[in-house]
Amino acid sequence: MKNKRQFIGELSAELAGTAILILFGCGVVAQVVTSTDGANGDHNSIAWAWGLGVTLGVYVSARISGAHLNPAVTIALATYKGFPWRKVLPYSAAQLVGAFIAALIVRFTYADLIDAVDPGHTIATQGIFSTLPGNGGADVTLTTAFFDQVVGTAILVFVIFALTTAWNNPPMANMGPLLVGLLVVAIGMAWGANAGYAINPARDLGPRLASLITGYGGAMRDQNGTLYFWLPIVAPIAGGLIGGGLFKLLIERNLTDPDEPSDELDGPVAGEDESDRRVGEPVPAR
Repeated sequence: MKNKRQFIGELSAELAGTAILILFGCGVVAQVVTSTDGANGDHNSIAWAWGLGVTLGVYVSARISGAHLNPAVTIALATYKGFPWRKVLPYSAAQLVGAFIAALIVRFTYADLIDAVDPGHTIATQGIFSTLPGNGGADVTLTTAFFDQVVGTAILVFVIFALTTAWNNPPMANMGPLLVGLLVVAIGMAWGANAGYAINPARDLGPRLASLITGYGGAMRDQNGTLYFWLPIVAPIAGGLIGGGLFKLLIERNLTDPDEPSDELDGPVAGEDESDRRVGEPVPAR
């Protein structure tokens, strides 16, 4: 019974954390898209709000569920880090439901402004909820959009693994969420043009479904009428697996148990005696 309650708690935390992420993420896009002449923000404010949404969502749920908030992260953790496969589908479902509910809240809260600028509920405001190639404007091919999402999610998972692997000098627990949020800000600023940096199947599909049932009949397609909903699902999952695999190959297999001296390594860190150096030695709490 205790294990069942604990598992339900984990799913509740994933739902809540993902909902927080979407409330800030879709909320800021709604504010920017429905404003005139950029009065209420631009791409930078979108990138920062998404990143802070990630940070706050992780703070909400990390203690209970580990704060995956993203099926691509959950699948990568199951593949490379021993997360139980039996939990992958329930976690992903909870993330999807959280994103769906939060997107509905954004949809109805911004209903008047959306109707004012786009009464037909077209591509012009579809980007509030889900991603599009070229953000609905630029001529970006599906191949480019797919590759973009693979790269963006690979970066995300690679760095998350670096920040959370115990032998890799991870940050203190209360700093981790902030750094992951900054990572998402950086991805948004560097990888936002081609496909809107979904980098998260739940983040895209949940709001896409919410918009579909609230007046956006073309929500599953892009601005060219091509079926598009599958791309921000498949590409991030592939990217997460690639990013996690690259971390294992390039970094993790070269880490040494922090309890074992690394005498064979050359070049001590500045200000450090070589005899005292250890690979993966944690930074003292301050």
